Parts: sequence; C-alpha cells; structure tokens
Amino acid sequence: MKSAVRAAVLVGPGRYEIQEFERPTLPDGSLLMEMELSGICGTDKHTYLGETKQYAGTPAETDTPFPIIQGHENVGIVSEITPRAAEHLEFYGKPLKVGDRIAMCPDIVCGKCYECTHVMGYVWCEHSDCYGNSYSSADWPHLMGGWSQQVYIRPDTFVYKVPSGLSPKAAVLVELMACTASLDKLKEFSSMSHEGMNSGDTVVVIGNGPLGLLHVAKADLMGAGQIIATDLSETRLNFAKRMGADVTLNVAQTSPEGRIATVRELTGGRGADVVLHMANTPRSFVEGIEMLKRGGMMLEMGNFADTGEVTMNVHRHICSKNIRLIGITNHPSTGYGPALTLMERHADRYPFEEMVSHQYALDDVDEAMRMSMDTASLKVAVAPNGFV
Repeated sequence: MKSAVRAAVLVGPGRYEIQEFERPTLPDGSLLMEMELSGICGTDKHTYLGETKQYAGTPAETDTPFPIIQGHENVGIVSEITPRAAEHLEFYGKPLKVGDRIAMCPDIVCGKCYECTHVMGYVWCEHSDCYGNSYSSADWPHLMGGWSQQVYIRPDTFVYKVPSGLSPKAAVLVELMACTASLDKLKEFSSMSHEGMNSGDTVVVIGNGPLGLLHVAKADLMGAGQIIATDLSETRLNFAKRMGADVTLNVAQTSPEGRIATVRELTGGRGADVVLHMANTPRSFVEGIEMLKRGGMMLEMGNFADTGEVTMNVHRHICSKNIRLIGITNHPSTGYGPALTLMERHADRYPFEEMVSHQYALDDVDEAMRMSMDTASLKVAVAPNGFV
C-alpha cells in the first residue's frame, strides 16, 4: 500500500503544483476513495481565475482558501474503509466494502442550524463546507478534493453506491444530474392555473454546458413539448439535440432581439412557458425574462459564484409579466439516488458517457482547466490514476 499520495494543488489563482501527501490514518467512520474521475465544475473555473466568493450575502458566505485540492464532482473506488463506515456511511443504508464504486455529495452540513432542520433536501446550511472548495490542503487530512489519487471521506459525508450498470464516465455526472432536481421543484408549482412546468410546455435552456445539457435531458424525460437550447458553442448545441433539444440558437450568430423573436414565433407569439438560465454570466438573465410568456416561470441556477450585476425594470420584467422567478443555488442530497437511477435506466437514450469529452492526468490539470473554458469541450475530467 503506497504511503505517498500525489495531488494537483492550486497554490494561488492560475498556479498549480504537483505535491505529495502522507496517506492519512482513518478514524472509524471514514474511508479512502481511489479516484477514477473528477469533473471540472464552473466553480473550479471561478476559483482558478481568483473569483473565490460563494453564497455571497448569506450566512454561508465563503472565500475559497489557497492552497487547495480542487474537485468535487467525484467518482471512485473504495480503497480502504473502517468498520463503521462499511455499515453506516452509504446514504441509503447499503453496505460498503473495498472495491465498491461510489460517488459523493461534496457538501458537508451541520444538521443543526435553522436551514438544515427546516429545508427538505437542499443544502442551505448556514455552516456548510464543500470538498474541493472549502478545505485547504495545508490542513489535515489534506486530501479533500478529487484532483488527487486518493480522497479522504469524512464520517459526515453523503456517500452513494454507484449501480453496476453505470460506468465512471457516466457516474461522474451524478452531481450535475442531481442538480436537475430543480425541475422537480418547478413541477411542484404546476396546477390548474398552469404555473410551473407542465407536460407539453415550451422550455428554453440558456447555456448548454454540462449543467444545461443534463437539464435538457431531464426536461425531455419530464414531458416538455418543445425544447429550445441557446449557447455560444456549436459543439454544445449539436450535443443538446442529442439530449432532446428540438431547436438550437447560436448566440454568436444571432442577436438577443432575434432570439427573443424566434422564441415567440415558435410559441404562437406567447413566449416560453419555462426558461432555465444555466449560463454562468448575468448578461443573458434579462433576455431570459423577455423570452417568457406572461405568467411564465424562470429558473436561475447558472450564477453560482458572484459574477456581477444586471440592470432591469422591475415593473416591465417582473410585475407586469406576472412571472415566477426561482433561484436555486445547489442540489439536494436526496437527489443522488434518483439521478443514478435515471442515468442507468436511460443510458441507451442519452449519450451520458460521451459528455466526458476530455480526460487529463494530474500533471496536466492546467491544460485541463484551459480546455474546460474552451467552447469545443463538454465535460472535462481529471483522471488522477489513469484514464478510464
């Protein structure tokens, strides 16, 4: 058993170093995961660029520390496990053993604050921490991010056994697929007044990176009548069609006015029933509202980090249109089981594995990060122990 563990450490904005850490001794209730794949998330890109503030303006506001091992979209194999973890750590009560493939919710919650005891499922904890975002590699147990050969899994982590029918290239998407529980939240608003999301509705997805693409698939599964996808990348728009989109609009080749007009033309002049804003920029936020019909609903999930402000007319954009505007900043820990089940069941319908367009070794994480910002990529993943 190797005692030294290699990891890619972000020592400051834009600067990685490969470092070695001692393999930690496990307290009972914990385990070690040998990493297979760790997806590069939008938050990782923000941290790389020095944009480190998350949950701004809430009790959970944080600034990501340096040095840090990034990576919170993780899938791997149990490499060492303690007795209590083997019996009790899996979220749904399944026993775990060395060799099992697992995924994890990266959020650590206190379980005691008002948000934890009054909000079902969603991670709104006032004291939440996150693998790959909150823990400095300078502090024990050091290995708290997925861009490492091994990850230390704390006893208070939500861990999920991956179904045998899912490969690591599909399972690495589970955190993002859990985020599509946002559409289940929209469905809760459905009623005879036709709020929320209903069967046959027109759904616009603004921003078709991995998060947007999985929302396209989930909207398709939930019975959307027409799905319109917008993005800067023709690569991503082509993939959106494979995930269920009916119409695509290239932002680089169209104007906001033209896109709004197209949505109205496709909906008999009314506008979309639902707009999902998955772009990590506020620039297209008002455009999304303009695309909505009167009484429509818009979900904002793309601006997880503080990306700036927009100007809008409250009367015109909110009040007069009677819209419902829903902000969701995370995913529910209860969403992983359904996400894994849906991906396994519909693996022949949607090309989940092909969403991992690029894999990179630990020594090439800087190149991986740059590729994740390239419009030619879909999901870029780090493979700390070799490509899968």
